[in-house]
Amino acid sequence: MDNPLPCALCNGMEFDHDIAVIGGGLNGTALALALAQIGLDVCVIDPHPVKLRKNAGFDGRSYALALTSTRLLDGIGLWDAVADHAQPMLQIKVTDGRAGEGPSPLSMQFDHAEIEEGPMGYMVEDRHLRRALLDAVGAAKGLTRYDRQSVVAQDAAGAGIALTLDTGKTLRTRLAVGADGRRSDTAARAGIKRIGWSYGQTALVCAISHAEPHHGIAHQFFMPPGPLAILPLTGNRSSIVWSETATNAAAIHGLPDAAYLDVLRPRFGSFLGEISLAGARYTYPLGLSLAHQMIAPRIALVGDAAHGVHPIAGQGLNAGLRDIAALAEVLADAHRRGEDFGAETALIQYQTWRRFDNATLALATDGFNRLFSNDNPIIRMARDIGMGAINAMPGLRRGFIREAAGLTGDLPRLMRGQPL
Repeated sequence: MDNPLPCALCNGMEFDHDIAVIGGGLNGTALALALAQIGLDVCVIDPHPVKLRKNAGFDGRSYALALTSTRLLDGIGLWDAVADHAQPMLQIKVTDGRAGEGPSPLSMQFDHAEIEEGPMGYMVEDRHLRRALLDAVGAAKGLTRYDRQSVVAQDAAGAGIALTLDTGKTLRTRLAVGADGRRSDTAARAGIKRIGWSYGQTALVCAISHAEPHHGIAHQFFMPPGPLAILPLTGNRSSIVWSETATNAAAIHGLPDAAYLDVLRPRFGSFLGEISLAGARYTYPLGLSLAHQMIAPRIALVGDAAHGVHPIAGQGLNAGLRDIAALAEVLADAHRRGEDFGAETALIQYQTWRRFDNATLALATDGFNRLFSNDNPIIRMARDIGMGAINAMPGLRRGFIREAAGLTGDLPRLMRGQPL
């Protein structure tokens, strides 16, 4: 900015922006947009050019957005831009078995009709959601992007934080938000340590076309190497998130398309008819990563920078969006009261709100993966009986449905459908 921002609360210090968001992915961009809309001056520091992020080809990635996540997107003015590309998730079917043998007769089935709020969520392709976010950022007032630039040093002192970019430029802000992924350099520079481990699994991701309609049903098929999620997209298409051992996944991913489908078919089954690839293929390693703290002086972490979990429940992005809704609310309220929103008081409030929820999710997904990604016959029998019992209990089943829709816990205003 040409005219640094004065601050009566900051001992005469001048700032280039109120808040810097480090990382230009979905979480960071959504947070920046929400904060700019309440009148804060925000910048996004992104090592990638906006043109590359906006025009990237379809690599099969899609997101299962819980109902409350779509409320957040609506609250920051994005939902109308993606609604036509969103597929409602009307049912979830969870089964157990082995590739080529079909599922166990005992299963869990969750139907959105058992709650009053509507579909449990929507499937949205990465390419549509990312473009809508970047278009909104480009039109937003009070929001600046620093493309193809990275933070190489940070110094939190007194009432602000100085960020040194790889171009040599220094930005001074009241708060920096690390939205820079599981290997967050923001967290590392702040001395925030992490706990985590690899699952020895890799997720194979693609989109497929199929002959028969999916009727808005999401399937989770647990097999010994890892789960296979079949998630409905618009039209006769589904997103596949297929977990295999790292060694097997590398071999499968290296196959030509036709051979890749030959490996997928016995796992997928024939219930949707003939299948074919509907986009590029993608892989990523699976593991758990949990920051010991979500805050440091003048720093807050959101999304994967704070917690990275197994995709077994499809809650990774949803957990990040909860971080964003909570942090935006804390900062907005402090700003309206005329307080220093980058100070410890506000940041502790954010961490207290989100830390337990994120740790619980990490432990739950870790436990589910260990429980279901094995072929021990005694454990298989116990989990099949457990799934059958849950399916037979309406109250417990309804609780799982509300959890999948994101309707449980202490929800921020944006996730309750209220303005920030």
